[in-house]
Amino acid sequence: MDQIEELQKMIDEHNQIVFFGGAGVSTESGIPDFRSTDGLYHMKYKYPPETMLSHTFFLSHTEEFFEFYRDKVLVLDAEPNAAHKKLAELEAAGKLKAVVTQNIDGLHQKAGSRVVYELHGSVHRNYCMRCHEFYDGEYVRAQKGVPKCQKCGGIVKPDVVLYEEGLDGDTINGAVRAISEADLLIVGGTSLVVYPAAGLIRYFRGDRVVLINKGSTGVDTNADLVIREPIGQVLGRIKVHPAG
Repeated sequence: MDQIEELQKMIDEHNQIVFFGGAGVSTESGIPDFRSTDGLYHMKYKYPPETMLSHTFFLSHTEEFFEFYRDKVLVLDAEPNAAHKKLAELEAAGKLKAVVTQNIDGLHQKAGSRVVYELHGSVHRNYCMRCHEFYDGEYVRAQKGVPKCQKCGGIVKPDVVLYEEGLDGDTINGAVRAISEADLLIVGGTSLVVYPAAGLIRYFRGDRVVLINKGSTGVDTNADLVIREPIGQVLGRIKVHPAG
């Protein structure tokens, strides 16, 4: 039995599946993996990306933050790839119970997934820091310099978890609950080095763990199946059958 057949069999046999994903899920949609392109960032910017995407930098260099954010982070035109679409199909069939993602691009929802826990927030949600008025990603992209609230003039901040900021408690609780209730956990497109998000898979108590990632991770030895191929190519070959 080859690896795709093995994955197909696992998916067919489980009806409480949870998917945990990272940046590698969106690379096939043209969104670059943040961690593999640090060198590119350094050629253009005075500071490393971890600094420019920190809470401190946002407060002290707000205009430079938004210059970098619009240029490298605010991706609004990407389309879901085969991985996003297949996960949405699995949810519609009653097989997949939740997606837990470290991505902020909203592509899971764009593909049709409904139960999505966005650990690091979303570029599509932005709020005035003063009056909490909501603005979408298009508004932030269209503004020059620092985006300001049309109601009160406050700074509009992306609902994205910056370095030095904590994760949203309700989102974490929902993700932990979903993972702890799953019978099959599929981990894809993540090297599992970003904490605290990566630590959430410790809550899995189910039957099988599948790891789909081009590079090795620290939990490879704990997985029941490891596939080293692009995740869109892998999930694109899976057939979806309704939950039995």
